[in-house]
Amino acid sequence: MPSRQAPRAVALRAQAQRFRQARRELLQLEYFLKGTVLKRMMKCGRPQCACHHDPAKRHGPYFEWTYKANGKTVNVKLTAESALLYKAATKQQRKLKAILARLERLSRTALAGLAKQAEGGD
Repeated sequence: MPSRQAPRAVALRAQAQRFRQARRELLQLEYFLKGTVLKRMMKCGRPQCACHHDPAKRHGPYFEWTYKANGKTVNVKLTAESALLYKAATKQQRKLKAILARLERLSRTALAGLAKQAEGGD
């Protein structure tokens, strides 16, 4: 009768391979930052301006990067060109968080398997 060690060892090697792949994905990340890039169309301070009566005639677009620091919301005005860079960086941040979450799940599973193996039990 085949031992149960062989399937467990195969599973541990597969876990290690998936973990190494996720680590390689980390190395492929570009600059990243938390927050959101917003494109806004604004009303001005002149009540007689067309922007107050027709949403299609609002001023802009204006770009802002918004993030939280020390419990406070911070807004940074951006040019259209820099908004593209910041938007790409916020996308990289989301990718980073997804990879880290996957690494944690893989670590948890692998460590449980390694602990069983160390205990010598099923």
